[in-house]
Amino acid sequence: MTYRLTRAALLMGCATLALPAHAETAAETDGAAAPGAAAAADSSPALDNIVVEGEVLYSDLVNALKSPTPILDVPQSLSIVTDEEIERRGFTSIAQIADYTPGVTMSQGEGHRDAIIIRGIRSTADFFIDGVRDDVQYYRALYNLEQVEILRGPNALLFGRGGTGGIVNRVTKKGVFGETFGSAQASVDTFGEVGIYADFNLPAGDNAAFRVNAMYESLDNHRDFYDGERIGINPTLRARLGPDTVIDLAYEYIDHERFIDRGIPTGADGRPVEAFEDIVFGDPEENFTTLSAHTFRALLQHDFSENLKVNASAFYGDYDKVYSNFYASGYDAVNTPDQVTLDGYVDEVERENLILSANLVGAFETGRIAHTLVAGAEYIDTSSDQFRFNAVWDTTQDDNEIFSIQRPLALRGGVGTNAFGQPTVNSFTDLNDDTRVNIEVVSAYVQDEIEVTDWLNLVIGARFDSFDIAVDNAVSGELRTRRDEEISPRLGVIFKPRENVSLYASYSESFLPRSGEQFDDLGPTDAALDPDTFTNLEAGLKWDFADRLALTAAVFEIEQSSPQPSDADPETLDVIDSQIRGFEISLNGALTDFWSVSAGYSYLDGEQVSRTGPTGLRPRELPEHMVSVWNDFSVGERLGLGLGLTHQGASFADNSNNAILPAYTRIDAAAWYDVSDNVRVQVNVENLTDELYFPNAHAVHQVTVAPPLNARFAVTARF
Repeated sequence: MTYRLTRAALLMGCATLALPAHAETAAETDGAAAPGAAAAADSSPALDNIVVEGEVLYSDLVNALKSPTPILDVPQSLSIVTDEEIERRGFTSIAQIADYTPGVTMSQGEGHRDAIIIRGIRSTADFFIDGVRDDVQYYRALYNLEQVEILRGPNALLFGRGGTGGIVNRVTKKGVFGETFGSAQASVDTFGEVGIYADFNLPAGDNAAFRVNAMYESLDNHRDFYDGERIGINPTLRARLGPDTVIDLAYEYIDHERFIDRGIPTGADGRPVEAFEDIVFGDPEENFTTLSAHTFRALLQHDFSENLKVNASAFYGDYDKVYSNFYASGYDAVNTPDQVTLDGYVDEVERENLILSANLVGAFETGRIAHTLVAGAEYIDTSSDQFRFNAVWDTTQDDNEIFSIQRPLALRGGVGTNAFGQPTVNSFTDLNDDTRVNIEVVSAYVQDEIEVTDWLNLVIGARFDSFDIAVDNAVSGELRTRRDEEISPRLGVIFKPRENVSLYASYSESFLPRSGEQFDDLGPTDAALDPDTFTNLEAGLKWDFADRLALTAAVFEIEQSSPQPSDADPETLDVIDSQIRGFEISLNGALTDFWSVSAGYSYLDGEQVSRTGPTGLRPRELPEHMVSVWNDFSVGERLGLGLGLTHQGASFADNSNNAILPAYTRIDAAAWYDVSDNVRVQVNVENLTDELYFPNAHAVHQVTVAPPLNARFAVTARF
């Protein structure tokens, strides 16, 4: 199957990727996706149209990169998962994508948020939507996405603060001019979870199109008391204001609630206590999270000429989130193996984000040297009100109480019986913190992609950030302010001995203010310190070495500091300095006309080099080896089969390297059948061998119990 796209795809900020869709993923259509991106890209400096044959090109999308650069020419590791792959693989969460991405895992996130670990660096804030920062802590849905992009390695030039290990960018679906189409999917799994998804596109004349994506999920899983509901609706409007101007307007409403499960304790040997796999160490009524969010996005794109493009975007988000939970904070497997200590708190965050940005991209030549120059500016205004109340038990008059281990625990609605037979009642009345935070960020950046010759490209640039924060701490009665000004450079060299091969080396930096990624507070010590700066050195190979097959590999070293849950008190954070070194390799594409593969391996090594704590320890949740393989098989014209494996080596659940997350290997499978050209039925099976495993943790006694063998059945209709 051949695709020929000639729409103006390279508007500034659209960052259309002129590459095979499988160059970093297994995405393909009818097995026909093919390498050759470098040859497909127009070598002239004009930024008007692009013609691509034999591959799928996503045009008119705002995504993570800021310039129209083929992936083959990006001096950085990255992965892309398309909407087709999301549907075919039955993905409903960022965590499922991470399972099959080299060098990427998910932490527990206390059961109420995405907490990604990229190259050993954990973050809850390095998320973007259409290239705009999305730093609120919540579980992100996939129902309205064209693709998910995971860029690895720090790059503050394009993204600003944070992003030490990398970033995750979700690209949303936009209206399509002149086409009427729609799709709907209904799914149910063996736990009882139900999902309904819809996508409709309606033209309004030749110059406008409405598109609506919506979802409803009734949540369920393998753990006691777990339930929830998630609703999302995302209407959009795309309009052509003139022959050279397009505007996209979007609104999204999110309503999400679910049970919080913080997992199980570890025993005397440091491993999760398998005997507790069916016990929930929480309160059926008091362990919950709710999120209500309203977001508005606008993007204006304009062509001044074929060589000069601009876009300007505005984003506003209003978020109201509550999470309440009890969890195992202490367990002595030797002296009191039948008792557990519970701690708890309730936390509320109200946040408003206003983000304005503008980007200009121009193509020009100086003599025989071609340039693609990107210049941009960004303004962020954030207000975040947050408070936390600790539990207070009437029997202990503090936030800890001891319960007998049984299923279920003798606790419901904050009322229970402790391990000594005494009635006990909790009230969330101990104010732990109450802060009013205001942040103002002004940024400007410039980057030049220089084609020195046909075989040598350079990328050079820098970003300036002015980060102002004011924290009004109601508990201490103090108002603290700080301004940080940072310059973050980027340098890349791409050597192309052949059109289908690139060798690259890159250096980049990022930074994180002392207020942390979620700026909960700014203590007197932190206020006196400069931001943490991070560096990344990376060298790699990208090789489209066969007609429909691509190989990528990279070695890298990262130095970073990150706030992580304290071993002594998981409610608090310790700043851990570390050095991470590693290697990644992946193979993606079609091995035959009926067999496509996406395979990846990563090796990660590192040590803590903290200024205040012990050194030489391994960073937590850093598996040395990770392997993932997914195979797609076409059996005839209508039947398809999938078979996958993901392996994660052993790692530590704490900074002291005493608690262990054992290694595991999980096998997944899928089958789909096209009943007609417009109706598909499919089943996705996870954990085919029903292995008991523990993929992640938040702290020593909060280890996640992964789902056993389960299946998801779906019917998809297109019209």
